[in-house]
Amino acid sequence: MGVIIPLFLIVISSIIIWKSSDGFDIASSYLGRNLSDGVKGATINAISSSMPELLTTIFFLIFLKDAEGFAAGIGTVAGSAVFNAMIIPAFSVIVVYYYKISTSIRVSKNVIYRDSISLLAAQVALILIIYFEMLNWFGGLILVLLYSFYVFFMFLKMKKNQPSIFTHESHISNENRYISFLKLDFYGAIIGEKKLKQSNSIVLLIISLFFIGISCLILVKACELIGEKEYSLFGLHNLKGLDIPISIIAIIIAAAATSVPDTILSIKDAKKGNYNDAISNALGSNIFDICFALGLPILLYTIFYGPILMNPITLRFSLNVLIVLFLLTIITFLIFIYGESIGIKKAIILLSMYVFFIFYIIFKLT
Repeated sequence: MGVIIPLFLIVISSIIIWKSSDGFDIASSYLGRNLSDGVKGATINAISSSMPELLTTIFFLIFLKDAEGFAAGIGTVAGSAVFNAMIIPAFSVIVVYYYKISTSIRVSKNVIYRDSISLLAAQVALILIIYFEMLNWFGGLILVLLYSFYVFFMFLKMKKNQPSIFTHESHISNENRYISFLKLDFYGAIIGEKKLKQSNSIVLLIISLFFIGISCLILVKACELIGEKEYSLFGLHNLKGLDIPISIIAIIIAAAATSVPDTILSIKDAKKGNYNDAISNALGSNIFDICFALGLPILLYTIFYGPILMNPITLRFSLNVLIVLFLLTIITFLIFIYGESIGIKKAIILLSMYVFFIFYIIFKLT
């Protein structure tokens, strides 16, 4: 019972994140409809699908405080980064293969070079910030500025490309708006049969973001409970948790739960043949996660509470995880650029690398 309750809450929060992110994605895609495909995938799509990581990191810092909260935030971001770089491209290939759309996906080498090099630079910056113990407002500001430069560069490049045409699967329905709301169909509840425009897309964006925030709050609390040795909840006492470090829970469970929107969004893009967006969303999400989903919480937290002080064990753990992430990113980058496309064999290699990462983390922390 002690494990079942948090797992149930994690499943519920994952479903809410998934459904809420649908509305957020539609609204943000409409607002960014004038962006070119590759730019939209790396910015608008990446930001909209990475909101859960940002909010989860903020809540980990608020509830667990200082080093433990930061380690959990690192775990969520690192686990999500590995998931995005390996599981999402692999699933995208498997889906297009299963539906006989294609036997492989072909992605622009320019997109891979652009996003992979930017991602590696962001990872190096984070490693240096932790190594030199710059977990203060200045370190957070550096990460936020790095992402700002990345977005600025993307918009400069966009001037040379054609803007994309906004499309989404319309689902005109006579279903009662309250029923749509209860089903977490925020598009149906708010937009319904009306035409999507700037004003109602902003309302859709805000309401979707609110529910993403609520679900991330539930997720953080559930992860905290499942890692406890013993806890009380809903009037039930002496419930037994797994008694394992919150970092493991964050890397495996929180990371996978917050990556649900990225996965669904990239698979949708892949099924439509938008392979550049499918991969660019995954890599762009990682850049957002490392620079903004970690940088902004660090910046805000340290402005109000002072620098985050890490003990040697937490410092070593965080550096080990990030160095492994850096090495796996290089290998993934080489897999992407080798050959003309990403097929089933490469998908299996990527899945195997993710399994290796999970076993490595469990071995290091147990």
